[in-house]
Amino acid sequence: MKTSLVQQITGANTIAGSVSAWKRKQLLLVCFAVLILGSSAARSGNRVPADSTSAPILVELFTSEGCSTCPPADAMLGRMDTLQPVPGAQLIVLSEHVDYWNHDGWTDPYSSASITSRQNDYVRVLGLKTAYTPQMLIDGTAELQMNDRAQVSQILQKAVLVSKVPIRIASATIEGSKPAIVQGTIEAESSPEQHNADVYVAVALDHAESQVSSGENRGRHLVHVAVVLEMAKVGKLKKGENFNKDFRVKFNLPRTASSNIRIVAFIQETGPGRVLGASQRKVEMNP
Repeated sequence: MKTSLVQQITGANTIAGSVSAWKRKQLLLVCFAVLILGSSAARSGNRVPADSTSAPILVELFTSEGCSTCPPADAMLGRMDTLQPVPGAQLIVLSEHVDYWNHDGWTDPYSSASITSRQNDYVRVLGLKTAYTPQMLIDGTAELQMNDRAQVSQILQKAVLVSKVPIRIASATIEGSKPAIVQGTIEAESSPEQHNADVYVAVALDHAESQVSSGENRGRHLVHVAVVLEMAKVGKLKKGENFNKDFRVKFNLPRTASSNIRIVAFIQETGPGRVLGASQRKVEMNP
């Protein structure tokens, strides 16, 4: 009998009966991520598609190292980043670590109150019931239900069809370390139809790992991609006008973090509202 992709990868038929309900829940979410995001293996290894005409889609994951249900979502975000599974799209991902889990035995080194505030703003604007982790938002407008394969596919395919404002990180350099400073230039085009919007720069670790010694994930080795260290509004894109502006953003590297940095620039309607465009660029830190 032919087995499914999930069965081939995980051996689900033989192990399902031997794990706890909690473990089965975790396994199913991982399997779901594999099933949804593993179907484009031919593109594996290309973090950013070479085709510059691909529609950028901003994927924000609100997560925490103190949350036991977050690691499968972190893995799913990593697969989105690596596999780029949506034809015609460039998934630009951000791992945004909230701080409200820090009271439960483990202080997430990547967490911040500003990220928690950003998530709460989304809850208010989108009329969601509550903030929680893991919570994934697409282009600032849609909440992804990670256990609903049809909904995931529908939202991502719909996002591909939305016209985006071209934005480019024309230059970016990093200097110093305590704090470090990223500076550069952002260019963006406009159109008569769009509303005024804010231009943001997110400074993120390209890759991060932690060995958790307490809390819900005690004993686990966690892996993250595009972990936001700082997010700053650097200007406004006005209706009918192009944008060309230098930016300068300070950020601190966690003690255990490596210096692999990616910069994500995006345009978002005030609110926070709809993301109108996004781009990313990796930057080497000067020794």
